Amino acid sequence: MRKSAILVLASLLSASCSNREIPAAEGSAAVSGEIPVPAIGFAPEHYLCYRAGMITVDGDITDEEWSSAPWSNLFTDIEGSLKPAPLYDTRLKMLWDDRCLYVAAELREPHIWATLRQRDTIIFHDNDFEVFIDPDGDTHGYYEFEMNAFNTVWDLLLTMPYRDNGRAIDAWDIAGLRSAVKIYGTLNDPSDTDDRWTLEIAFPFAVLEEWGEMPSDGTVWRMNFSRVNWKTKTDQGRYVKESDPETGRPLPEYNWLWSPQGLINVHYPEMWGFVQFRSGDGTGTEEPFAMDPDEIVRWELRKLYYAQRRYAGENGKYAPDAGLLEEYGYTASSSEPLIVVTLSGYEAALPGSQDKSIICIDHQGRSWKQASK
Repeated sequence: MRKSAILVLASLLSASCSNREIPAAEGSAAVSGEIPVPAIGFAPEHYLCYRAGMITVDGDITDEEWSSAPWSNLFTDIEGSLKPAPLYDTRLKMLWDDRCLYVAAELREPHIWATLRQRDTIIFHDNDFEVFIDPDGDTHGYYEFEMNAFNTVWDLLLTMPYRDNGRAIDAWDIAGLRSAVKIYGTLNDPSDTDDRWTLEIAFPFAVLEEWGEMPSDGTVWRMNFSRVNWKTKTDQGRYVKESDPETGRPLPEYNWLWSPQGLINVHYPEMWGFVQFRSGDGTGTEEPFAMDPDEIVRWELRKLYYAQRRYAGENGKYAPDAGLLEEYGYTASSSEPLIVVTLSGYEAALPGSQDKSIICIDHQGRSWKQASK
């Protein structure tokens, strides 16, 4: 890195840190232990979200209003394609207008069942469909939504991922939310074979703007979609979860995702897919999706964050220099990152890919872009 770039980064980081800088030999930062690292490379899914016409949220996604919206790729195992393919196909579509983000999904399943009917219960105890939305892409302040085949919903927001001591606020509700389910078969009837269930959701932007901005043409949000499926059997004419004969507890659930995580934890927002809003309706010639080069810089800093967690777990403090992180899995690829250790943690930065901005990350994993002066 050029010396001038180091000076710019140092001045910006010093101005942005809320705590006094301290040398590594002084005191100790507030640290957290090692966390699992994704076992796949950085290659999130992407989706072009076009403008909607008049959407009727009734669960029927064969309507003309959805015909121009492209289907996503089929879901894979949460850990990635090296794991067995899901038993049943799952795919989705999205549209948007000035008021809402619309999601439609199709879940193939020969035995459709659900038990939970009370809002804000833990819906993934049933088979479910889940949506995760991080409007500004900083991995903090994001939304989680779950629903089952009864159209029972659980909506909550996360202050930050659980690995960073995040808190789930499930008393929060999405005002103006609309959702619906259509069953192609019979719900909770083991005597026949079902085909699929489909769903529609309308998320009001008035709520999603709490941790983001109203999208416009070209805006990119980080999102992911998950499907939880349990192993079941029939017992006295009803579906029950299969249990481990040794423990008596239900067998582990399947987790199938649109954009795989590389580990069994959906709360790694840096692995979520990219959803780009487009002003067209999808019927014309559209430019393909092109990932912002700054996302590669963010990923470079994310790898540093993983290594800092390992380093801190062993040393009780954060590393003030990237060279100390090599044995913990991080090697600078091009520019050497600047690291500023503070009383509470650290901040690290690299130059942006194209302009004079810098990309930053802190010890809690939040990443952001900052303009240089």
